[in-house]
Amino acid sequence: MPRIVSLIASATEIVDALGQLENLVGRSHECDYPEEVKSLPVCTRPRIAVDADSQEIDRLVKESARTAVSIYEVFEDTIENLQPTHILTQIQCEVCAVSLRDVEQALARGMKGHPKIVSLQPDSLAEIWEDVRRVARALDIAPAGEEVVHALQKRMAGLCRSCPHCSDRPRVACIEWLEPLMAAGNWTPELIEMGGGINLFGEAGKHSPWMTWDELAAADPDVLVIAPCGFDLARTAQEIHWMTDRPGWADLRAVRNRRVYLADGNQYFNRPGPRVVETLEALVEMLYPDRHQARLRGTAWRAMMSL
Repeated sequence: MPRIVSLIASATEIVDALGQLENLVGRSHECDYPEEVKSLPVCTRPRIAVDADSQEIDRLVKESARTAVSIYEVFEDTIENLQPTHILTQIQCEVCAVSLRDVEQALARGMKGHPKIVSLQPDSLAEIWEDVRRVARALDIAPAGEEVVHALQKRMAGLCRSCPHCSDRPRVACIEWLEPLMAAGNWTPELIEMGGGINLFGEAGKHSPWMTWDELAAADPDVLVIAPCGFDLARTAQEIHWMTDRPGWADLRAVRNRRVYLADGNQYFNRPGPRVVETLEALVEMLYPDRHQARLRGTAWRAMMSL
């Protein structure tokens, strides 16, 4: 039987979707879903103060990049004691989660059993599906991977069919960091388009881009979705002052029309795993509130004006 250590939250959810949760023996400090994984040994920790505000976290991350020191520590002794056959990591972003480089450096001195390192790279929806297949192949259950992908794609297709196909689709800006401003890229532009919106910033399949307040104000989106990377709803509400304190905030079309939404970036928008389907559902609920029951309101998203 495989013994899996997952060092990225989305991979943990992929393991669960594949029916392999009983074979998961270790996790990263960020792996928190499903609930039962929280009892597993933690194999990583951040080296920076992740409870700092947006501006300070950005400064600490850039300082780490300048000094070539990873912002994550990998507990190689803990991992070795778990005797894994597979270690799941990623190469998509060295800021968002423990990376392949972190794992390779931690294991450079050698490890008994020589576990297989499976590195994910989810830059787009297609690559999220391929990551599911990649994990399944590594675990020798390739057919299960195809079944999971098919089921997730079928659910997303159902959501897309429920979206109106009209010429007056709302223009959407999705914000992934607050200070400095960053727009959501990677798979999020795809989800916005699938959910019946027009994406204004960020490109599908490309890393999230920095942006300026003037660019956002000039675009004047119909809908503003604020989903900072790694923040839950409460933390996003705590940090929203970086937006509301800016000159011209009240003049934005989305603010005037009460179409500003806070979203859980940690659990949904920034987590490229099976719950990307729920992220699409949340977007549909925000973009077309009169047409869809708000099943995920209060958990995945909430209207800012209701705070």
